[in-house]
Amino acid sequence: MLCTKQFFLKNIQKKRRQGRCAFVNTVIKVRGITRRWFINVMLSILAGVLIAEVAFGFFIFSYYCSIARSTADSYARFFTGLSYSTADKFSDSARQYVEQFQHSEQMQVQILDSMGNIVADTSGFTTAQESMPDYDAALKSDGGTGSFTGKLSTGERVMAETTVLNDTGNGTNGAVRWIISMNPIYKRFAITMIFAVLLGAVLVTFVSFSGRYFNRSIVVPVREVSKTAHRIAMGDFKARLEVKESDEIGELCDTINYMAGELATAEEMKNDFISSVSHELRTPLTAIKGWGETTKMSIGSDPKLVEKGINVILSEADRLQGLVEELLDFSRIQSGRLSVNVSRINIAGVIDESAEMYDEFARQHNIAMRIWRPYRLPEVLGDLNRLKQVFINIIDNAVKYTMHDGRVDIIVTVEEGFIRILVKDTGVGIPEQDIDRVKEKFFKSNKTVRGSGIGLAVADEILKQHKGLLFLESQENVGTTVTIVLPVADESGQPTATPQVELAPTEKSVGKPEGV
Repeated sequence: MLCTKQFFLKNIQKKRRQGRCAFVNTVIKVRGITRRWFINVMLSILAGVLIAEVAFGFFIFSYYCSIARSTADSYARFFTGLSYSTADKFSDSARQYVEQFQHSEQMQVQILDSMGNIVADTSGFTTAQESMPDYDAALKSDGGTGSFTGKLSTGERVMAETTVLNDTGNGTNGAVRWIISMNPIYKRFAITMIFAVLLGAVLVTFVSFSGRYFNRSIVVPVREVSKTAHRIAMGDFKARLEVKESDEIGELCDTINYMAGELATAEEMKNDFISSVSHELRTPLTAIKGWGETTKMSIGSDPKLVEKGINVILSEADRLQGLVEELLDFSRIQSGRLSVNVSRINIAGVIDESAEMYDEFARQHNIAMRIWRPYRLPEVLGDLNRLKQVFINIIDNAVKYTMHDGRVDIIVTVEEGFIRILVKDTGVGIPEQDIDRVKEKFFKSNKTVRGSGIGLAVADEILKQHKGLLFLESQENVGTTVTIVLPVADESGQPTATPQVELAPTEKSVGKPEGV
């Protein structure tokens, strides 16, 4: 006994550890949503902002350089008049133009003769530069223009452009070269990029906080769902989720709450079923054991008591066998392995034999049971034993829920393509709220009467396999009517199509009333 208890406790502890491990894994997965969101979303946003900042930097720098070059070119057009100066007066004309230039503070302009020597400079110096790449490029260019961007020998970053003066017939009169500092451009570029970076940082921060809020609006409910689901999985079917939103999370919460309610109902039905089946099994076993001991002690002394004991034992064994077979059939239904052996059968004989089994019970309880049917009924294509099992279940329910001095009528009618069998009783009836559930597994509307609660579920499944139908109508304290509809076999030996019938029972008695 101690070993069994220790084994039981170890199993419980093992299941609890497994439950905790599963819960920890679920929490880790839930928390992983935030990490995946950061990796997949935030890093993508950061990369997008960075690429946008770099692309914007290239664009704005090129734009500032283009504006500066366009402005410098427009100012340098002032010197195009030197193209009309003769070679001997070129230097004097260049100095006059330089003195008249009004934008010397914005840029430096140098006038070069045909030999590349500086003859005039807006800065006041005429010393030739060590290197003028733009001038060399202008001489080689078909358009007579060359540009250069880089550092001077002093280290200052500049932009320079040289334009060769047009030849007006006086010979090449030289070139005009302008130079501007890049410092103002870099300064403006830096200010613009600071604002752009700040804007990008604000955007990333906003997305981060809004994403965090949105992420929490998903992760927190999912975490609550995970905790509640874990409680339900551990057997706490009273656990419920508070539905705060009407979105998909809210629908998930509603679904889990509904699932918990259904599981609680199923758990209660299962417990009732186990209790009911245990009682059903214990009753015949107690009778068998008691009469077995009595019979054993009466052998050789009281033959009548021995015979009675054997009869009781056989009767209770049959009852026990029937319950076990019902459980096995239910197991086969659940696993989809319930089979039927189809053949042409006389349905009238099946109904009569099923009713005869309850003749003695009906007489003992003063229940009037009658069969109303035609003398001849068409054959049905089905399994004789399975259909007999259906009628036994239905008639058994009718007689055991009918009180003394009650009545059970079995009415059989033949209609086009099918046979309708009504089993009407004047029993306790079924409450209106339970009528739609009586065919569910384990469900018992009246728990005070013997039975496993799976008889109707088995009968309904058997009739479905015979393309038949089963309907119930009931009124509490008035009685219950069970309608069974079976298609008749046609001449080829095939059942007709599944019948579509109304729920209203046929009240007319057909044929000669027969007592059972």
